Amino acid sequence: MKRILIDADKCDGCKNCSIACMNAHRTGGGDSVYTLDLNDPANESRNFIRLDGEGHYKPIFCRHCDVPMCAGSCMSGALQKDLKTGLVTYDGDRCGSCYMCVMNCPYGVPKPDRVSRTKVIKCDFCKDKGGEPSCVKACPKKAIWVEEV
Repeated sequence: MKRILIDADKCDGCKNCSIACMNAHRTGGGDSVYTLDLNDPANESRNFIRLDGEGHYKPIFCRHCDVPMCAGSCMSGALQKDLKTGLVTYDGDRCGSCYMCVMNCPYGVPKPDRVSRTKVIKCDFCKDKGGEPSCVKACPKKAIWVEEV
């Protein structure tokens, strides 16, 4: 199974990964980041960078856990572990917006969308794009990469 791995010491907080994610999942016309509608909740980044109390950047990505607590706590079945790919998948049409996944993820990955608060935002490994996830391609410091685990 492939996972995105992180070396937080290499991250300089540039957010290229987050911008690439937003652009890869964008709705609406165009393909340039300059025309990206940041008010559209569908364009929200599925990864994010936090600044810790000591001034260090911490990239946050879904780890697609072997035993995902987010999926185990999802009462509607919107989050499930795909046994073939090993990815934790999200079906927004089934989501009841209870946010049990948000509360139970030990890594703080799933989050409510910031506009409508009706969907959960979570990395999907760019499943519809094929190949390497957009965030990984965009990282100039190689602080994130994909590896078979």
